[in-house]
Amino acid sequence: MSGTSQKLSVIEKIGYSLGDLAANLVFQTLVTYLAFFYTDIYGLKNNDASLIMLVFGLTAAFVFNPIVGALADRTKSKWGKFRPWILFTSIPLGIAALLAFSTPDFAYKGKVIYAAITYSLLLLLYASSNLPYSSLSGVITGDMSERNSLSSYRFTAVMFAQFFVQAFMLPIILYVGKGNKAAGMETVMTWLAITGTLLLVITFLTTKERIVPTEEQKSSVKEDLKDLSQNKPWIIMLVMTILIFITLAMKGGSYVYYFNYYVDKASLENFLHPIISFLNSIGLNFFGNDLASAGFGLFNAAGIIFSMVGIAISSRFANRFGKRDVFQLTLFISTLFILSFLFYSPKSVGMMYLAQMLHMFFYGITTPILWAMIADVADYSEWKTNRRATAIIFSAMMVGLKAGLSIGGALLTWILGMYGYIAKESAVAGQEIVQPESVASGARLLVSLYPSIPFLIGVGLLFFYVIDKKMEVKIEGELNERRKENS
Repeated sequence: MSGTSQKLSVIEKIGYSLGDLAANLVFQTLVTYLAFFYTDIYGLKNNDASLIMLVFGLTAAFVFNPIVGALADRTKSKWGKFRPWILFTSIPLGIAALLAFSTPDFAYKGKVIYAAITYSLLLLLYASSNLPYSSLSGVITGDMSERNSLSSYRFTAVMFAQFFVQAFMLPIILYVGKGNKAAGMETVMTWLAITGTLLLVITFLTTKERIVPTEEQKSSVKEDLKDLSQNKPWIIMLVMTILIFITLAMKGGSYVYYFNYYVDKASLENFLHPIISFLNSIGLNFFGNDLASAGFGLFNAAGIIFSMVGIAISSRFANRFGKRDVFQLTLFISTLFILSFLFYSPKSVGMMYLAQMLHMFFYGITTPILWAMIADVADYSEWKTNRRATAIIFSAMMVGLKAGLSIGGALLTWILGMYGYIAKESAVAGQEIVQPESVASGARLLVSLYPSIPFLIGVGLLFFYVIDKKMEVKIEGELNERRKENS
């Protein structure tokens, strides 16, 4: 393998991180709004929305991602293996995102078919862009400390995307659409598509692939799959990724329902009044009179700010104590604050915000570590087999991401249905929808008990993950010696 461990410039780290900013303008919208969009804007029934997210999401996970991973690992170009994928999918991905959140005036059956097709297309193009992008982090440098730093840059950018989508997107949708959520969604998604395309092009232009497999390290797809089946850390990280994204999809998609149907509006107004007055005084006056969307947006904003602090200090702890141990401890602590929502009354608005900030601070520490650990698994595989298959290892993690997102989103709409939630399509024409009281209880459990279960299983799973700090150092040192000899 040619190329040795190398330091990265700040420009390259920023350039690389912009790719995840672009991807998360799409991904965070899917996590936060897809269920709400399908049931409350587009007008799908709960069961149909759940079925689309589950069936086509799992198809994308178990079909699209492995195919893209195998193809990307075998791509040859003057730009490398992964950078061409980022460039050539940049425009199609933006178009697919816009189509998936558009609301054409079809009959109900046509709506279901359109949603299924556009969601599948979006997931295919997302895999074709984001999988090579994620794999790129494994070949930019072989220096594990630099990878930790790169992950921190990357997930600071992720938090900016998350901050916009979760804090401001719903109020802006209502503002630009003048109350028409469908029109507002299409306008916002148009600008997000243009912005995301430009950011992906910048990522392509500012990055370089340094770790290039030699001819002797070529392998077949069969050999790659055999290596994966015998790679215990990879199996653990695959399951871990599924569990994490089940929680993120379930919890992230539930907050909009939580603020609409559980949180007491008078208590929320008292809590938000000084904050909104200040924001209006500095020109951020798009929150309007919709208390639920304002509370939801500012709730997410507060959490994301604290998450950024966690991300900023993450690499220091990972470098000192090892990724596995830091990840396990902080994931456990963050889960305790998710569980705390089980005990808050509808009027305990201040405690809700405080718990969210503390949860996101500790979860923020885990965010860059997860993807740095996956890059370490690629190194572990090369160390054990003397063959490097970066993209197929990352493709498995993208399988976990898509599977978790699909399962979590489907569980969200299914559980809401269990608690009697009435979707827009199911309402009587001309009558205002009044949700049963049980929906409030369901929303409370969807942000507390249900999403905590996958996280706690993940904490237990990490006891069996063998790449601790000592092994990280050993793998890095021995791979560097091999690469020097091959050079």
